[in-house]
Amino acid sequence: MHRVRSKDGTPIAYDRMGDGPAVILVGGATFDRSGNARLAGELAKDFTVYNYDRRGRGDSGDGLPYALEREIEDIGVLAAEAGGAPHVYGVSSGGALAMEAAAAGVPMGRLAVYEVPYDVAGDAEQRHRAYAETLEALLAEGRRGDAFALFMRTAGAPDDDIAAARNSPMWAGLEAIAHTLAYDAACLGDGRPPAHRLATIAQPTLVATGGASAGTFVGGGGDFFGDAAAAIAASIPHAERRSVEGQTHSVDPAVLAPILAEFLGR
Repeated sequence: MHRVRSKDGTPIAYDRMGDGPAVILVGGATFDRSGNARLAGELAKDFTVYNYDRRGRGDSGDGLPYALEREIEDIGVLAAEAGGAPHVYGVSSGGALAMEAAAAGVPMGRLAVYEVPYDVAGDAEQRHRAYAETLEALLAEGRRGDAFALFMRTAGAPDDDIAAARNSPMWAGLEAIAHTLAYDAACLGDGRPPAHRLATIAQPTLVATGGASAGTFVGGGGDFFGDAAAAIAASIPHAERRSVEGQTHSVDPAVLAPILAEFLGR
């Protein structure tokens, strides 16, 4: 494990492995860098992989108050550590963060994202605002378990699955990082694809979704991730759309890695 200090002094922990062009892995909600560990191992066959804990998780610090700009700076200092303009891959809300970093001018080569949970429905802003405000209120009251349950329910998990999660050994760990759910909500802005910022991304960008994901997110209504990906790809000038056959939001690293390696290695 290595550490680098971000601009505000917050220590950011990361693992570095492999040899070749550099690529930074940006995790989504609910995970520290262990969530991308298998993918890092697969990509390390062809790349030097920087797999880091986003602030507030794992071995990284948590400089407060939180601001999206601080998370963008975290990617920037990792990019400098990696030698200047690494490739960047972001999954789920980590994909939104990676795109915000690209739009903000963080040096990077190619960019790839997988199933960014933007919402293109007509009431997306209202629902995202309600979620973020309720989440903030629960966290302010110290109700971390209820905050995580809210996240799961918003993501379409049925009550039985939420109850099972609450009674599982992993629940304590999820409660420990529940405050970072607010960070992911901030990464998604108003909940809709920020077309005007996405249009400024100059990097070749892979916009990927799982071929079996339709109906598995936000209550199972329609092709949530596919619709979001279409909007993202329509906004980024040099975007390439890809569906990964048979995969859902929990994509198999062994399936995804060759696709990323081919795209990033061009």
